[in-house]
Amino acid sequence: MHIFHDAEELTKALKPDIPVILNRPHAARRAATYFVEQFPGKSLYAVKANPSPALLQLLWDSGVTHYDVASIDEVRLVRGTLPDATLCYMNPIKQETSIREAFQQHDVRIFSLDSKEELEKISRASGHAEDLTLCVRLQVASEFAEISLASKFGVEVDEAAELLQLARQAADQLGVCFHVGSQAMTPLAFVHALERVRTAIVEASVTVDIVNVGGGFPSIYPGLEPPSLNHYFQAIDRTFEDLPISYSAELWCEPGRALSAEYSSLIVKVEKRRGYELYINDGAYGTLFDAAHIGWRFPVKLIDSADNDTDFAEYSFYGPTCDDMDYMAGPFLLPDDIKAGDYIEIGMMGAYGSAMRTKFNGYGDHAEYDVLDEPMDSLYLGDYLDRTDRENVISFPHG
Repeated sequence: MHIFHDAEELTKALKPDIPVILNRPHAARRAATYFVEQFPGKSLYAVKANPSPALLQLLWDSGVTHYDVASIDEVRLVRGTLPDATLCYMNPIKQETSIREAFQQHDVRIFSLDSKEELEKISRASGHAEDLTLCVRLQVASEFAEISLASKFGVEVDEAAELLQLARQAADQLGVCFHVGSQAMTPLAFVHALERVRTAIVEASVTVDIVNVGGGFPSIYPGLEPPSLNHYFQAIDRTFEDLPISYSAELWCEPGRALSAEYSSLIVKVEKRRGYELYINDGAYGTLFDAAHIGWRFPVKLIDSADNDTDFAEYSFYGPTCDDMDYMAGPFLLPDDIKAGDYIEIGMMGAYGSAMRTKFNGYGDHAEYDVLDEPMDSLYLGDYLDRTDRENVISFPHG
C-alpha cells in the first residue's frame, strides 16, 4: 500500500470519489507507549473503539498486552490476531454459549458481571473453574462525562455486598470495575467513582485483588480540551493507594478513545453547497455516526495547498444517503468560499468512526491509506504532553 505524506498529497494524486480513511500508525504507537509507561497499572485496550487488526497489532507491538472484549466475535478477532494476548470479557451480560466458547476455546479467564445470575452463568459455562478472575461492575455517575454510561450496567453500591461476597468465593482473583462515561473531562470523575468502590469494599468486607477504573479517558476535540492525561493518572493513583485492598492489588484501566482517536482522519468530498450546508460523501450511517447522533464536533480543514486569506464560516453537513437523519449539525468551521469538488479532512476519527460504519442505502465504500503527518490535534504532543511535571497536580483526598 502506498504511503502518502498527508491528505493534500493524496487528493492531488488520487482525486478520490469515495471517502478515504488516513491512518497514522506513529500516532497510535505514541498513545500506547504513553499509557504503558505513564499509567500506574495495567492498560486494557477497549476493542470496541476500533477493532482494526492492524491497530490491534500496533498496540501489541507497543506494549499493550491486555484487551477488553465485549462479544464472542471480538474474542475471536483478537485471539486470531494476537494469539498471546490476555483477553478480558468485560461485558457484564453475556450469552452462556459465548462464555463457554471463550473459556474452552480461547483461554479467557477474566470476566465481568453485575448480577448473581451472571455469576451463575460464568460458573456453569466454565465448569466451576478455580482459576477465574471475576470483576464486579459497580454503577457510578457519569456527571463529568460527555456521554453517559451510567444507566445500563452496574450493581448499585448499597446492593453490592452480597454479590462481591459470592464472587469472592468463586474467584481466584476478585476485581471491582466501573465506567465513568465517555470523554470524562476531569480527573474528579475517577476520584468520585473510586470513593464508591471504597464504600462497596468496606460494606462487603472482602479482599479485592484488582481495581479496574474502566474507560472514559478523553481525547481532544473542538470545545473539549481536557487536562493532561497525567493529571488523571496521578489522581487515580493517589486514590487507589488509599483504598482498603490487598497489598498486592493491581490497578487496571480500559482506554479506547484515548488510544485510537488520533490514529485516523477522514477525507470527504463536497458534492454540493447550499448556503452553509455542505453535502459530502460520508455521514451519519458511515464514519460520522458520532457527529450526527451525538453532536460531536470534529476538527476540520479544507485540503488546499494555496494560501487562503478568506474569512471562515460555520457549516453543517449532509451525508450521501436519502435520509434527512443523515445530518451533522456541527458547526464546522471552514473557509467561506468552499465549493463543490473541494476536499475536507476531518480529524480525530480513529475512535468509533470505522467501527460504526454501515452500508445503509448502498453507501459505505471507502479507501484506506497510511500517512506520515501528525494528527490535527494531540494530547501526546506539545502543550498537552506532561510526562514529567507531575507535581503540579491537584490532590483529591477521600471524603
